[in-house]
Amino acid sequence: MNQSEDELRRQKICDFRYSVVAELGNPYLARGELSRLIRAKAEREYEIPYSKRTSLTEGCIRRWLNQYRKFGKSGLMPHPREDRGQSRVLTGEQQTALIAMLESNPRLTATAAAKLLMERGIITKTISSSSLSRFIRSYGLTTQERVNAEAAEKNLKFEFFSPLECVQSDVMYGPAIPDADGKLRKALLMAFIDDATRRIVYARFSFSEKSILFEDGIKHILQAQGMVGKLYTDNGSSFVSGQTRRILDILGITLSHSKPGRPQGRGKVERFFRTVRDQFARPLDDRAIESLDELNTRFRTWLECEYHRSPHRGLKDRLTPLEAWMAKAEHIRPVNPAIDLERTFLHLDRRRVYKDSSFTLKGTLFEAPPILAGKRIDIYYDPHPPFTKVLITCDSKDFGEARPVNSYANSKVKRCHYKQQTTVLDGKVEELPVNIRTNLMGGRA
Repeated sequence: MNQSEDELRRQKICDFRYSVVAELGNPYLARGELSRLIRAKAEREYEIPYSKRTSLTEGCIRRWLNQYRKFGKSGLMPHPREDRGQSRVLTGEQQTALIAMLESNPRLTATAAAKLLMERGIITKTISSSSLSRFIRSYGLTTQERVNAEAAEKNLKFEFFSPLECVQSDVMYGPAIPDADGKLRKALLMAFIDDATRRIVYARFSFSEKSILFEDGIKHILQAQGMVGKLYTDNGSSFVSGQTRRILDILGITLSHSKPGRPQGRGKVERFFRTVRDQFARPLDDRAIESLDELNTRFRTWLECEYHRSPHRGLKDRLTPLEAWMAKAEHIRPVNPAIDLERTFLHLDRRRVYKDSSFTLKGTLFEAPPILAGKRIDIYYDPHPPFTKVLITCDSKDFGEARPVNSYANSKVKRCHYKQQTTVLDGKVEELPVNIRTNLMGGRA
């Protein structure tokens, strides 16, 4: 097994462990509820990657949960092992196709779904009924579980009590206003609504719906409000970024998506958007808005003075969202002070350093320490242009901040051809770094 295969194997095991304990990391779960969920998970059967076992003990689940709470998803990564594990009946693409079909058709049996996929040529091997049964049970996709999940989605509004226990997010098309060049463009409103109190914890108009705007909203909520237990969105491109999922995995926040074509679970944020259209957008004179900042200023004024202070029919005793928030504010969990939010929300890319100790990021050439020449490194950077802050790590060691290459100054530096040179240091023969070899040859580093 080569390094890439071993890394893929360990990642699959990590993903399986994460699928077991992710919902257990919700900070708003009561102790009795947590024990009940762990007990229920221990009674299930699983298709465990690279293992013949089909069950997990409560102690094993609790151990994984403790690792997840301490180190995030990375704490669930298994230590390297020499055994190669067991092969699976279905490939990753076939599993994805089967899961997607079962989720989109809750009342369709797994046998019928597998037969349909075989007729379409997606699944090419015959699956035994026992293997298929273990697979759907391990993913919680039995017919009864899927029907129950469908019913639970319809009744999502009855499930949450604490502020920030569940936050819904979506994007709404707003009025057309001038951009920086004076061209009329549709403004998009990205909003985050607290499920329990209907308070808008973050909302802002922009000209795009990129995933970094979704991340900006999450970061603002964590800094200004408190810890989020669960995020609930649709399957739009803004909410399915791999970078966003990596950040949420580190924070221990569960990201759930509504089923395609079924907006019922997002009823609260959809109802808020209808209120925005009726009470804010329609009375608004679009021609009087000269910039995006002006639109956001007017929207925040309406949000704080009108929406948050008006009785809400969806709340008990017709409280206002602000009154409901204040009444339950004591239940909000603070963000762990050990979490560095600025570092957590940096994006991660991987690069191989060129032999001249440089690498590219977003079209810009950066220089790395000479000792990293030829190695694969991890790059952490602020996704907002210009990409000025770029941090380098290699093999879990920090190597400081990378600097953009000054092409003009670099062109004035004398170069020498690469030669294998060694020197004797403390009785040991060692190869010299590129810059030291250059100096020894009389050139300039």
